[in-house]
Amino acid sequence: MQHLYEIDVRVPMRDGVALAANVWRPAEGTAPTLLVRLPYGKDRLGTASEILPNLLTLLEAGYALVMQDCRGTNRSEGEFVPHMADRADGEDTVAWIAEQPWSDGTVGMYGASYLGMVQWETAVTGAPALKAIAPSLTSIDNYEAPWYGPGGALSLSLVTLWNAMMYAADAQRSLALGKDTLSQLQQLGQAALFPEPLNEVLPTAEVPVLAAYGRWWDDWMAHPSHDGYWDAMELTPELKNVTVPALNIGGWYDLYIGQTLRTYVTARQKAGTEEAREGQRLVIGPWDHISTGGAYPDRSFGPLAGAQMMGLTDLYVKFFDRWLRGDTTALDGVAPVKIFVMGIDQWRDEREWPLPDTQWTDFHLTSTGHANTADGAGVLTTEAPSDAGHETYLYDPRRPVPSAGGASMPTTPGFCGPVDQRTVAAREDVLCFATPVLEEAVEVTGPVSLTLYVSSSAVDTDFTAKLVDVFPDGRAINLCDGILRTRYRRGLATEELMEPGTVYEITVDMTGTSNVFLPGHRIRVDVSSSNFPRYDRNTNTGGVIAHESEEQMIPAINHIHHGPNHPSRLILPVIDRKDQS
Repeated sequence: MQHLYEIDVRVPMRDGVALAANVWRPAEGTAPTLLVRLPYGKDRLGTASEILPNLLTLLEAGYALVMQDCRGTNRSEGEFVPHMADRADGEDTVAWIAEQPWSDGTVGMYGASYLGMVQWETAVTGAPALKAIAPSLTSIDNYEAPWYGPGGALSLSLVTLWNAMMYAADAQRSLALGKDTLSQLQQLGQAALFPEPLNEVLPTAEVPVLAAYGRWWDDWMAHPSHDGYWDAMELTPELKNVTVPALNIGGWYDLYIGQTLRTYVTARQKAGTEEAREGQRLVIGPWDHISTGGAYPDRSFGPLAGAQMMGLTDLYVKFFDRWLRGDTTALDGVAPVKIFVMGIDQWRDEREWPLPDTQWTDFHLTSTGHANTADGAGVLTTEAPSDAGHETYLYDPRRPVPSAGGASMPTTPGFCGPVDQRTVAAREDVLCFATPVLEEAVEVTGPVSLTLYVSSSAVDTDFTAKLVDVFPDGRAINLCDGILRTRYRRGLATEELMEPGTVYEITVDMTGTSNVFLPGHRIRVDVSSSNFPRYDRNTNTGGVIAHESEEQMIPAINHIHHGPNHPSRLILPVIDRKDQS
């Protein structure tokens, strides 16, 4: 099929604002259309993640393509405020496409991150011409991911980076219109290129270059709880309006991994039609938010780990052929769930998530002395301990545990992905609980959580948890992690401070993973109270953290209790299949 290419086509919205789109349309006849909506500039195709399908492959497969700047970005009119207009604009754009003479009336959407959020925001409107979406590395709850987290801590390094980047782009637009100054643009540009110093500024709400620009930064800082501000953006209650299948794609080291897994499960249960529920699909690779190659300095997952090597573009085409073209055989032989199992470094097809043969197994935390550092006496055991005890460490927010790998942004080496934890685990404020050396392989695939019995000298503090695969050569590679701000132990919408010295049961959501711990390895969980600057530091005062200075910070003496009356435990989804090697 031959295509015509049109630049900056004006697409009218219901309020009269025109959004700019680049359009690849058939030279003759009609075609199904794939829509991408993005706030990063439609003309910069190089910004697209490797997780997206190859553009030429989609065109060769006979699809028209519309790539549109979100409201108030790049060449589109209006004002950009994250998520505020994307439902209506998405719905209007889908309707506009369906009315074009080159359209066959069917529309699909794809894209990663914010480009995935706008797909769900469009899908919940029930737009009639929308037939399928393929959201990757994304969320339907913007509080839980990406701006805060499922434990209530601010995703600091991401929030500073993303806002500096978006404000710089906005200032560039404003400068062209004579509204902003060159000095302000230069400051924001510098912040976008080198965001790390922004993370050190206290109070967080007053980071000079971001607070000065205002906009939604002030709103995000003013709403640290999952209150009505965030509820208005959350799509979970509206999944009942979704009538289209979704190809959900994520990465074990992507900052959205918890939301990707949760969205798939929830949509399977609550989407508005049987076709939408049964049409949900899930692909998870050993990837982060940018890289889908599966190779990192401290851990490589082999040549087949990459998104393109596993045929992701072909899967996109098959998925859209099924739901836009009506080819009922397009997905024959394609499993609804495809996951990369780390450890054995293999792709595996599954029918469901979580896996139906999951054995939820408690690994109890105990010690034969003190669990501080990886060289301490912390023990992880499936046998319930008979003796009571507790572990103690000092959390000083002026000396936080540095972030080392994980589902983080930015995706710089050492900060994101699988990273050797030996340096971090040598700190006295990190507790390490490990199994003996394994004699047989243990597969862990599914959601992971840590239940702790804790007390503190403070009225509020954080607890972090990190699942680690300890190799025979001493490398300790992180798999998944989580954090809980204890004021949110009963829910993200309500703050409840602690009584110092009182023991509380809490649960840390560690998202999920798929890993085979091989013979000779050890399973370990690391516990502490900070992961900075991935998350902001808890000041331990019980006050509004974003508005507190370094002088207001106080240290906290934190305790992890274990034993018969305080069964602190790591809950792992064990898969017992004897064919692992």
